[in-house]
Amino acid sequence: MRKHVDPSSPVPIRLMAAKALIPLAPSEMLAALFMLSFDADAGVREMSAKTAGALPDRILAPALRDESTKPPVLAHFLDLVGQNEAYAQMVILNASTPDEAVAKVASTCSAKIAEIVAQNQLRVLRHEDIIRQLCRNRSTSKAMIDGVCDFAVRSGVVLDDVQQIQDARLRVFGPEALSKPVDRGPTAAEIMREYLELADETAPPMEEGKRLTLSQRVMKMSITEKIKLATVGNREARSLLIRDNNKLVAVAVIRSPRITDGEVLRVASNRATLDEVLRVIYGNREWTKAYAVKLALVKNPKTPLAISLRFLNALRESEVKELSRDRNVPSSIQQAAKKMIDKKDAPKRES
Repeated sequence: MRKHVDPSSPVPIRLMAAKALIPLAPSEMLAALFMLSFDADAGVREMSAKTAGALPDRILAPALRDESTKPPVLAHFLDLVGQNEAYAQMVILNASTPDEAVAKVASTCSAKIAEIVAQNQLRVLRHEDIIRQLCRNRSTSKAMIDGVCDFAVRSGVVLDDVQQIQDARLRVFGPEALSKPVDRGPTAAEIMREYLELADETAPPMEEGKRLTLSQRVMKMSITEKIKLATVGNREARSLLIRDNNKLVAVAVIRSPRITDGEVLRVASNRATLDEVLRVIYGNREWTKAYAVKLALVKNPKTPLAISLRFLNALRESEVKELSRDRNVPSSIQQAAKKMIDKKDAPKRES
């Protein structure tokens, strides 16, 4: 793909990709067409736009659903094919789609798509402009908007410019809520200013006293602000927030664009990890390519049996033998490992 999108490659080579004449996986095809839409040659740009708008469903649908498709590509194609409700739904349901792209369509999309946008609680709290845009959408029902705003207010969202949010405060907290200022608690922005190292992934671990103070400050934050901190903070912030009892906060951590493979492995190995967080990990094809992550998920008793058995078949024989003797893993996994070993050893015994 790189050869066909490289600006220094001859125009005919780039045109081949713009015409979708090279063999690429669906997500790579969309990425190539996206990059060629910025090509210096007008002919390449025009051809890539024409091709992108006429891609067959067998290429477009898998790529729009694929979480490994790059966020800018998904945002581009939401603009391009968003008028098709089925494709708009695929992109909006894709966790890799940027929140900004979802907010952009939230004010003009159909009632069905607006409902899908509203149901993604993590997005709604992570990017509050989605609420603002939904409230401007004339296709949405009052009941849906009231439900979104009530949830947002309970989670700590404060939007002084949105009347529906003010109405929700009245419903949720009563008439007295309008006569006193909102108790916002610390915001993610304030915490980031107080602890400058939280913006630096290479910062050394905090001293114990400072970490304790940070923990106390974080406890006073609203769910919304914790989610924002989980998204923009460094490893120190994520290690604190992944233990939060609220599943949306913990999921925001694992979905942070800054999370590292090492952190994913530690979370997958932790028996206290929430089910919703594990679901994100074993549903991510890139992470589960790593052997250590597969092994950690098999050993974690919270991983669903069907998922564990699928990964068990991908483990080395030495690891399977070890699991067959490991009393710390679920008994169903231990028994499945024993059966795998017995099946492999059967021909040897017969001979």
